[in-house]
Amino acid sequence: MYLEIPKAVSIILHTLNEAGHEAYAVGGCVRDAMLGRTPEDWDITTSAQPQQVKELFRRTVDTGIQHGTVTVLIQDGGYEVTTYRIDGSYEDGRHPTQVSFTSLLSEDLRRRDFTINAMAYHPEEGLIDLYGGQQDLANRIIRAVGVPEERFQEDALRIMRAIRFAAQLNFDIEPDTFQAIRKFAERLELISRERIQVEMTKLLKSAHPEKFRLFYETGITAILFPEFDEMMTMPQNNPYHCYSVGEHTLHTMMAVEADPILRWTALLHDVGKVRTRSTDENGIDHFYGHGKESSEMARTFLRSLKFDNDTIDAVKILTRYHDYHFDMTAAGLRKAIHKVGEDYFPLLLKIIYADTMAKSDYAKERLLPSYEKVCALYEESLAAQDCVSLKTLAVKGKDLIDAGVKPGPQMGKILNQMLEKVLDDPDLNTKEALLALLPELHTSLH
Repeated sequence: MYLEIPKAVSIILHTLNEAGHEAYAVGGCVRDAMLGRTPEDWDITTSAQPQQVKELFRRTVDTGIQHGTVTVLIQDGGYEVTTYRIDGSYEDGRHPTQVSFTSLLSEDLRRRDFTINAMAYHPEEGLIDLYGGQQDLANRIIRAVGVPEERFQEDALRIMRAIRFAAQLNFDIEPDTFQAIRKFAERLELISRERIQVEMTKLLKSAHPEKFRLFYETGITAILFPEFDEMMTMPQNNPYHCYSVGEHTLHTMMAVEADPILRWTALLHDVGKVRTRSTDENGIDHFYGHGKESSEMARTFLRSLKFDNDTIDAVKILTRYHDYHFDMTAAGLRKAIHKVGEDYFPLLLKIIYADTMAKSDYAKERLLPSYEKVCALYEESLAAQDCVSLKTLAVKGKDLIDAGVKPGPQMGKILNQMLEKVLDDPDLNTKEALLALLPELHTSLH
């Protein structure tokens, strides 16, 4: 088998070989190259000790030298070169307490997580595949190296990585590996919430976010996100729905583009339904106020995963308004944009569309025409450059001071009243027209 590898990688392999050391491209880069994908990084494993690697290359960085990793800087790129190693015990469920170096490639490969990540490649020797990774790639299977229980007991994060790889590659999980995930799912309590956030986000922005279902089927959500288990078992006896809350959520994620904000919003937009469900005398389910409840629950969950404030704010706003109903007029749209926020409104339209496409045919028939009307009104508003916030209001605080208004809370109230007028009538957004309203606004404030 021949794989195309970067020139810099070839130089590193050749340099190490010339000095009498073994060296191979290894892991995910080999997997991706075999799949015809462009690897994000090229990692190299070698029999050379870290100090020997440093002596062979002019520019290096001690990236993780205690674990045998040196980054070689060459041709404007950085490539991690790691000495063959054997991991010691994993007492914290994530990292080996110690590592020891070895001269055997086979020992290095046997400590790796999955067969498709345990292959090595050299341009002259070809593929080194001791655990059937090539066959598993062909069969589209995620399989643990060796005994699955041992791999997951060593590093609990591998439990999530297995499902994340299944989503990114659209692979199935081999039955023994799947059962081991179920058996050791509780070990995820040992993993930092930041690492869990990273793995979840990688899955959500993959081409197959519906694989999130595997978190439910393996018992992972029962530990990390128990509300999702309730969503999966909660029916929606309503003509607008044809799925449980959880299945609707999975279909919504599939219907929206692979942007982290949009996918997290899709996952959490209906989480509030677990607390707001009611059933009327006709047996029809309702979820009054679930948008507001979802936004608060989303904020709490995202904070627990240590997300940044910008992401939390965006998802909170989009979940809050995903079922927001407003007057279907140009003025109604301007007020909606102002309420939601100029930056968030186009994202909200994408969420509304995905949410609609995950509903019943009855719902689509009734909701899509309204959605298309909203989009048309929005395009007209953009083309007209309508003022929908104070930042594009023709009058600023200085203009009010010049007109005799004293600085203070009253000034802000006047500006907001002017904006309300402009939202109703965009033609009023001139300095002359707005300042002419001052006597009327002054009177209304007293």
